[in-house]
Amino acid sequence: MQRDWVEKDFYKALGVAKNAPRDEIRSAYRKLAQKNHPDANPDDPSAEERFKDVSEAWSVLSDEDKRAEYDEVRRLVESGAYAGGGSPGGGFPGGGQRINVDDLFGGPGGMGDLFGGGRRGPQRGPDLSTRMSLSFREAVGGSTRTIHLDGDASCGRCRGSGAEPGTQKTICPTCGGAGQVSHNQGFFSFAQPCPQCRGAGNVVAVPCTQCRGSGTERRARDVTVRIPPGVEDGATIRARGKGGPGRDGGPSGDLLVRVAVEKDRLFGRRGNDVTVKVPITFAEAALGTEIDVPTLDGHVRLKVPAGTPTGKTFRVKGRGVPRSKGRPGDLLATVQVTVPPKLSRQAKKALAEWDAEFGAGDVRSDPNATAGVDA
Repeated sequence: MQRDWVEKDFYKALGVAKNAPRDEIRSAYRKLAQKNHPDANPDDPSAEERFKDVSEAWSVLSDEDKRAEYDEVRRLVESGAYAGGGSPGGGFPGGGQRINVDDLFGGPGGMGDLFGGGRRGPQRGPDLSTRMSLSFREAVGGSTRTIHLDGDASCGRCRGSGAEPGTQKTICPTCGGAGQVSHNQGFFSFAQPCPQCRGAGNVVAVPCTQCRGSGTERRARDVTVRIPPGVEDGATIRARGKGGPGRDGGPSGDLLVRVAVEKDRLFGRRGNDVTVKVPITFAEAALGTEIDVPTLDGHVRLKVPAGTPTGKTFRVKGRGVPRSKGRPGDLLATVQVTVPPKLSRQAKKALAEWDAEFGAGDVRSDPNATAGVDA
């Protein structure tokens, strides 16, 4: 909100009624902007000023929130909220009553502080951020971790009030408890936060001997953070009320913990599914077998059909990442046929006989020798 809202008539600048719909205002702005654009009026030095006026009017009236605030400002001024009235040009005749703009817009239920003043009162503390490294299993299954912080915290002696225990704050002598002071500027009086109490309206009569009245102290503290099950790498966990201390009795901020999940030597992750690679021998793949597959909480028995190709993935339902709502993810077990680095003479002979009987061409042309996922 700007000071010149009190004096400028944006509706008049665009030539529209105060209740004009937005489409009408847009149309008026486009016509006037094109008409008064400096490029279209190179010999008219006043065109640029008119162009700025219609652009300013459009920037306010095209925004619903700004327009509502502007309308309220004009209503209060034009309806006689001050004595003597105002001239069409926006000037105020001598003898008019001085207005405290903060009284009009800064009171309970008002439109807020018009020009940046107003009472501040209790202020929320800042949010703090840190990083945390988690193992794969901690991230998937959830955990509770303790974070060591060293920085500003609420004073342990006065509990953040700044006053020595057993004493009370007193009304600020500068602002009389209002939290703000007024400065006269012509026919208006603009309020700003009180420099002594910083807008709180009260001051500490007997400062705390530990924090010297600041309400904060620098010290080490431990914060317990709960890691929800299934948290992913790069996620941010918010620990509410564990951040920086508030001022003048305000609440503490939050602690934002960015998570880095370490890789696991055995398991991987695909969304809510856990992946694992399981080695099997050539004979097991060709003849079929049953194998033990590791999971996050033990083992499961998996049947591998005869003729299973390497890279085939089997799905074990419900053995993946747990979730607070809904069913957990699945375990995706991918079999990999291992090739022994050395073969005995007898094994080589048997493998050569097999290759002579079936041939590599038959294997490559087999449509079933492709990887896939069993549901």
